Amino acid sequence: MSLKYIGEILPALFNGATMTLSIFFWTIILATPFGILVSLGEMSKIKPIKWLVNFYVWIMRGTPLLLQLIFVFYGLPIIHIVFPRYQAALLAFVLNYAAYFAEIFRGGFQSIDKGQFEAAKVLRLNRWQTMTKIVIPQVIKIVLPSIGNEVINLVKDSSLVYVIGLGDLLRAGNVAMARDVTLIPLVLVGVIYLLLISICAFVLKKLEKHFSYYR
Repeated sequence: MSLKYIGEILPALFNGATMTLSIFFWTIILATPFGILVSLGEMSKIKPIKWLVNFYVWIMRGTPLLLQLIFVFYGLPIIHIVFPRYQAALLAFVLNYAAYFAEIFRGGFQSIDKGQFEAAKVLRLNRWQTMTKIVIPQVIKIVLPSIGNEVINLVKDSSLVYVIGLGDLLRAGNVAMARDVTLIPLVLVGVIYLLLISICAFVLKKLEKHFSYYR
């Protein structure tokens, strides 16, 4: 394994990793609040809203993310709805992960004892104070392990953008491997993915420790 060769291909791999991190970052930022809203829709007493939200979650969780990517980028243009590659990838990822986050948050909200809402009323806390000071901290503690699993999956799933031609980390590795006929680029891609996942796991453990006092 030539260190000189590794030094030559690392810039291209890091450039691809930038795209991977961009998809990862914006999916988390956008899918998390959307997932919370969807989870509230699932618990809504208004039946049309509840049916619509449940149908959305069923579709997103019941079909592969790869199919959703292809549908958004290659399928929607048939009906004259066109997205650039990056926006198409981001839309598919946000819609997909929001559905999974919604189910996780729904379980978290439903696990909170109703007596805590009644106690908050006795203490004369308004709805906003009840949610931010009592409910949400407990929900975060409950859902963190499940959210953590989805976050780690997101790092790996980001490689799927390769199928619509985005220059992510995996694409950069494949290009270098095909050009130079060597497995070294793919080994380096694997190492970078492992590093990214390790960083995510470390941060998630710190967050779990931070919220551990809610046991």
